[in-house]
Amino acid sequence: MDLAKTRNIGISAHIDSGKTTLSERILFYTGRIHKIEEVKGGGDGATMDHMELEKERGITITSAATSVHWTPARVNPGDYQINLIDTPGHVDFTIEVERSLRVLDGAVLVLCAVGGVQSQSLTVDRQMRRYQVPRLCFIYKMDRTGANARRGVQMMREKLNTDAILMQLPIGSGDDFKGIIDLITMKALFFDGVDGEKVREEPIPADMQDEADEERHAMLESLSMYSDEMMELLLSEEEVPEDLIHKVVRSATQQQGVTPVFLGSAFKNKGVQPLLDAVTRYLPSPLDREIKARKVDDDTQRMALLPDPAAPFVGMAFKIVEDPYGQLTFMRIYQGKITKGEMYTNQRTDRKERFSRIVRMHADKREEIDSAEAGDIVAIMGIDCASGDTYSNERKYCSLESMFIPDPVIKVAVTPASRADADKMGKALQRFRKEDPTFQVYNDEETSETIICGMGELHLDIYVERMRREYKVEVEVGAPKVSYREAPGEKVEFNYKHKKQTGGSGQFAHIVGSLSPIPTEGEAAFEFEEHIVGGRIPKQFIPPVEKGFRDSLGKGPLADYPVVGVHIELTDGSYHDVDSSERAFYIAACDCFRESMRASKPIILEPIMKVEIECPEIYQGDVVGDVIRRRGLIGQTDTRDGISYINAEVPLAETFGYATDLRSMSKGQGTFTMELATYRRAPSNVQEDIIVERRKQQKELVASR
Repeated sequence: MDLAKTRNIGISAHIDSGKTTLSERILFYTGRIHKIEEVKGGGDGATMDHMELEKERGITITSAATSVHWTPARVNPGDYQINLIDTPGHVDFTIEVERSLRVLDGAVLVLCAVGGVQSQSLTVDRQMRRYQVPRLCFIYKMDRTGANARRGVQMMREKLNTDAILMQLPIGSGDDFKGIIDLITMKALFFDGVDGEKVREEPIPADMQDEADEERHAMLESLSMYSDEMMELLLSEEEVPEDLIHKVVRSATQQQGVTPVFLGSAFKNKGVQPLLDAVTRYLPSPLDREIKARKVDDDTQRMALLPDPAAPFVGMAFKIVEDPYGQLTFMRIYQGKITKGEMYTNQRTDRKERFSRIVRMHADKREEIDSAEAGDIVAIMGIDCASGDTYSNERKYCSLESMFIPDPVIKVAVTPASRADADKMGKALQRFRKEDPTFQVYNDEETSETIICGMGELHLDIYVERMRREYKVEVEVGAPKVSYREAPGEKVEFNYKHKKQTGGSGQFAHIVGSLSPIPTEGEAAFEFEEHIVGGRIPKQFIPPVEKGFRDSLGKGPLADYPVVGVHIELTDGSYHDVDSSERAFYIAACDCFRESMRASKPIILEPIMKVEIECPEIYQGDVVGDVIRRRGLIGQTDTRDGISYINAEVPLAETFGYATDLRSMSKGQGTFTMELATYRRAPSNVQEDIIVERRKQQKELVASR
């Protein structure tokens, strides 16, 4: 495998922006499939949406991987291998985007030519920046009424804070969209044939020549900020060579300074082949990416991984799927080589496992292979690991940084309809929890109910439906519950002594300090500081104090919700030579926390969702009024081509059933997306209602017993 001609890329975007439709065209033009299927409508559904639920609902639920080969028309000759991952757009399945971007070298950000940068586009942008993934942008749906490529580029500059540079011009727009002008070669490209498979190159239409010259000059001026050589040529009014333009675009893209923007309509089969050329020309190969890992024995020491097949093997298990033949583990190989039948060590568990089967994935189809090398994305059958685990052929070699996992925000109780279903439900939940780190399961000790937690109503709805279909389990689902948090309201000083004498050696611990809120809005971490001097508390007793405070965060004094945003400062204390112990100081911290939290005038924090609504302009007044009635704050409204775009922040507790209400208000024409924005203090009247409701539930529970 020629690593210089390998590309590991993902396609990410706001929901319904056309990622899967674009993936389907890429598969067709690269010869991987011979018939284009659509996401919605007749046929068997898009190739990459292989789950029955995906085909029925017309959305991507789980990321799908495939591998294709592309021979570019005007790039370095040769056959390029593109390992492609199509990711979901709905925020409820954001973990699929997180883990895909964690292991990819480049990405294509898809934007709607009408909607431009939407709420989930911002989330995807943050995820790409988190993993430092260079990207191209494909402004799609140029055939729609109201399509405006320049507006999309302007929104990228303003909202994504990226230097977006238009590399092409559209020839017409909406129903008149005919093709594109390449601003580097200054040629017009048209897409002929039944499926746009024949790319025809023509001179630029005479009526667009001046506009193309102007846009090309603007493109070169923007790129010259990244190249002194290009700047000198422009200042001296000399022609800029085509090779230099490509070189600068590639360099600036890989340094994440520039986002080159390409245009097209995948649905109308226009503009996809030039995008594939750009992927091979501008996005990095595994050789261009610097990957660092941590030493297992020394977390502070970093080591660079080389995409060298001869070096020790290092790979990351980034996605897990259970299937009838056992666990299927998707793995990115960063260094070295794996061979079928060999033993490799899980760096987290230090357990050796045999890679008995290695497969290359094409959506839900598999191709058996004997080996795989650095730069490959493959799947291993039958090994037992967790998402994010690092593997190597050496023990305690290194550990790769895992992916970011957001906390779930919504929970519901699930009860099997019969005792016979209980075991099957348990197996299903265990499998789903292993596959999806954002899906959590626990048993409520008070109610003895099984609680499932996730990123949103759709997220949990999909898993309940999968239980019914895949495990034939009928479950009763309770009303959604909000994951509230508690936090201290003000700073309090503490001076707490724990003394106990029960015959023999007693228990003594004395701690002095303060408990205060962390001055940030949102779900901040627990912080612990100690400033003990002169051995007032021996060093071995400090960690139990911190553990006591940390372990007490599970239940707050107001309504037994988890506590966040706590800063503990330990300044003084005392101990007894005989009666003091680690346990005594641990108990002292637990009791002190409960006492201090009550004294701090605690508050309840509620999850606030960022909501983006699209509806016809005539319904804007009703929709905005409804948002305000739900305690929502309107951030920004914009109207383009008769469609209103409304950004708002709404408490999660007020959003249940919103999809039905919005459809009713807008006669079925309104859509919305929603994701967690922050945790914010609940108004006092709402806080009282939450506490009263919680106490009522607890009383009913006691009465039922």
